[in-house]
Amino acid sequence: MQSPDALTDLFRAHGRKITAQRQCIFRALEDDVTHPSAERVHEKVRSEMPNVSLKTVYQTLNDLAELGEIAVLDLGTGAARFDPNVETSHHHLVCHSCGKVRDLTAEITGLRVPLRAAQGFSVTSAEVVFRGRCDQCRESQHE
Repeated sequence: MQSPDALTDLFRAHGRKITAQRQCIFRALEDDVTHPSAERVHEKVRSEMPNVSLKTVYQTLNDLAELGEIAVLDLGTGAARFDPNVETSHHHLVCHSCGKVRDLTAEITGLRVPLRAAQGFSVTSAEVVFRGRCDQCRESQHE
């Protein structure tokens, strides 16, 4: 994802309104590797701007996704998650205890859909989700 200033320019270039709330959302997403839900972004933004609505957060996240700046992920954690890392191809690790999501940069060779199973699809990419328990959940289980 681009810097908050670059996102501001991008929104302007696409005729989208620039507001203080949107700029705050851009800042909240910058360098966020947690793949936050809209609710988590909302919590973070409210610490700086208490009156920002969840609707504004959702709209801004959807606009960012439409512009290709973030990816919307449905990883089975109960809420859509937003991934600002759209520059590099990667997979995801998901903790089935706490819902933590992290990027996994690993080349998975030989992954393909057999022609007979493709059901007429021309597959151009694949995303793999690895599920397990994160280090913190594993440690707390032993306490």
